[in-house]
Amino acid sequence: MSPDGERARDVCSRHGNRPDELIEILHDVQEELGYVPEAVIPVIAKAINLSRAEVHGVVTFYHDFRREPAGRHVVKICRAESCQSMNGEALCSHAKASLKAGFGETTADGQVTLEAVYCLGNCALSPAMMVDGQLHGRVDARRFDEIMNETLSEAAQ
Repeated sequence: MSPDGERARDVCSRHGNRPDELIEILHDVQEELGYVPEAVIPVIAKAINLSRAEVHGVVTFYHDFRREPAGRHVVKICRAESCQSMNGEALCSHAKASLKAGFGETTADGQVTLEAVYCLGNCALSPAMMVDGQLHGRVDARRFDEIMNETLSEAAQ
């Protein structure tokens, strides 16, 4: 078994190999590995006595689970109604052009993964985005560039 498979099996064991813990197991696997590799799906399925299809269905249904490694930084832009009404589409267009990556993609240099989310709970400060878990509000193109420049320059140090 691969090292990733061993780690996935250990995560399942920590959750008592309980099928009702599947979502928590997947979150923990992603936390440890950075994503949920296709190769660990049968390992998880066997450990918790579910079919591969059931585990695969959960991984592909929820947008929080990555099936490929993320970039060094994860940028989430809210696409919900409040953010859309506050010029969120312009922010999305600018982010995609600036990063040269679409939603669900990682920049060519592997530095940034861009993700669409459907509410960050920051509606009063729309449009909102999150970078590496840090929430930002009232983001326009200029503020996006400032945040990204700061994020990428900190990483270079």
